[in-house]
Amino acid sequence: EFPQYDVNLRSAVSIARRLQDPLAELVKIEPKAIGVGQYQHDMPQARLSEALEGVVEDCVNAVGADLNTASPALLGYIAGLTKATAKNIVSYREAVGAFHSRKELLKVPKLGPRAFEQCAGFLRVPESANVLDRTGVHPESYDAARALLTACGYTLDDVAGGRLSGLADKAAAIGYAALETRCGAGAPTLRDIVTELMKPGRDIRDELPPPILRGAEVMEIEDLKPGMVLTGTVRNVIDFGAFVDIGVHRDGLVHISQICDRYIRHPSEVLSVGDVVKVMVLEADAKKGRINLSIRQVK
Repeated sequence: EFPQYDVNLRSAVSIARRLQDPLAELVKIEPKAIGVGQYQHDMPQARLSEALEGVVEDCVNAVGADLNTASPALLGYIAGLTKATAKNIVSYREAVGAFHSRKELLKVPKLGPRAFEQCAGFLRVPESANVLDRTGVHPESYDAARALLTACGYTLDDVAGGRLSGLADKAAAIGYAALETRCGAGAPTLRDIVTELMKPGRDIRDELPPPILRGAEVMEIEDLKPGMVLTGTVRNVIDFGAFVDIGVHRDGLVHISQICDRYIRHPSEVLSVGDVVKVMVLEADAKKGRINLSIRQVK
């Protein structure tokens, strides 16, 4: 992208995009090129690629995609879409303009009813006049969603206006067994619909910890001083401790004895990969590339 710009400018665009939407930018990179552990090159490469791409596909479909802004790389991971149909969607968007409804997908070349059935629920159209197009509710369940709203005393206008705070309680009071008959859908589907309608356009990533933005004072191991307290992310949990990323290109080790004040048999009892923790620097050896950290000594 942007071949007319200097490489430094292209890098700046990529970094900015990662801040805006990390998933949309990272899907452009082959999964195994991101780095998934020191033993990845010992694995059968075909099986590794298949497994990693499966994880990426699960992530993309769990989050969903904005039909009017998603790139071909992102759309290519949506269930039911191929790389070719993903490019056709973007070409159609560039030629005709923004999508105004999910049904408009059926006008895209080589995207038939079967592909539409598989992909529609994962694609959002925030600009659509139909508020259900902005949610994760599948078009096949639109009638059930309308019936559910009517049964609970709400309308689609209430969805758009965010006035559904009591929907879950009302649905539970009526009973999902009774709603199954009235709405023509099973209880699990109705529960999913309730969740989506209460937060139309929600992004499940909003519930995750925000990214850690680091200052310029700590960039290399040489910048670390004993006693410093930093925020880091747990990258790996092993028998004798946990490795924490504190933003200096090398993860620091929190020995099991430095995790908490009480006795634990294994670090996984209190830490998991992805946890954001406060750590104190105990030692930083630039020559050996070794960083020792403590969680329990943080006041």
